[in-house]
Amino acid sequence: MSSSAVRSKNSGNDDEAKHYPPPLASHNDVVNDPTLFWDTLRRFHFLMATKFMIPVIGGKELDLHVLYVEVTRRSGYEKVVAEKKWREVGSVFRFSSTTTSASFVLRKHYLNLLYHYEQVHFFKVQGPVYTPSPDAFSGNSPSWKPELAIVQYSPKMVNYSAESHDEVDVDNSLLLGKGTIEGKFDCGYLVSVELGSEVLKGVLYHQEKVVSPSSLVTQHNGAIEPFNHQTHRLGRRKRRKRKWDPNYPKPNRSGYNFFFAEKHYKLKELYPNREREFTKMIGQSWNSLSPEERMIYQNIGLRDKERYKRELSEYKQKMKVGQTEELGRP
Repeated sequence: MSSSAVRSKNSGNDDEAKHYPPPLASHNDVVNDPTLFWDTLRRFHFLMATKFMIPVIGGKELDLHVLYVEVTRRSGYEKVVAEKKWREVGSVFRFSSTTTSASFVLRKHYLNLLYHYEQVHFFKVQGPVYTPSPDAFSGNSPSWKPELAIVQYSPKMVNYSAESHDEVDVDNSLLLGKGTIEGKFDCGYLVSVELGSEVLKGVLYHQEKVVSPSSLVTQHNGAIEPFNHQTHRLGRRKRRKRKWDPNYPKPNRSGYNFFFAEKHYKLKELYPNREREFTKMIGQSWNSLSPEERMIYQNIGLRDKERYKRELSEYKQKMKVGQTEELGRP
């Protein structure tokens, strides 16, 4: 179903007082120019009076330009949802193995930050603003109704194996249907369960272990001792910090470090409220330098490296002399 067809079907639920602004640039221009994309995206959210913040996934800022390009390459948000291609989109970002439910998170951020921008710049939509529900395009039948099924996890009721392609069989004592695991998080799974013609979406939680009162006491030589609930921290042992010598030479910096410090100082004066974006902006500026311009900073870095080597050699020599004098004292 096309974007315009879905919109006309649901126009009765739209807020007709709010209309889309005109496109700020052509779709091809924002795809080919990341700087133009970020500028128009911020201006678009300002015109729409919506909150805009770059999300962070796995400790890194999500590149919304790449996300927009990949989704519109696949004919837009509605098509990606209908054909379940979020995992394919997520593979482009190469998230770390610790990042779970990447498909779900990408879909949520796209809907919140890029869906209306896509409607105006990709589909060239004008008129009242249309906001779909998160599951508006994920059903397989016209009777699709997004619902939430809260299911408690029990090993006896669920049989899951790696050969089942993320499908689970749910016992009849729980639900008469077949479920699919669509995402994973620390406390359980995001699942969908087919019940006849309906599909229910829900959360499958791990069952918490219940500690019986009898296990809180131990018996030693006929005497009852209370359970000592001291938890031992697992993990790496902390290394003792070395005492820092103020005479130790300052480590050298690379050419990029000098360039970063110079640009950061200038950007902080121009954009004091956008400091979270400086790293990305400085990286783009560094990549746009010509080889001759980049060589200027690299030469500064090489000179600083020679300075560090020279000072480190002098420092080590002084340390040897000091140790020799201490050994010679009575």
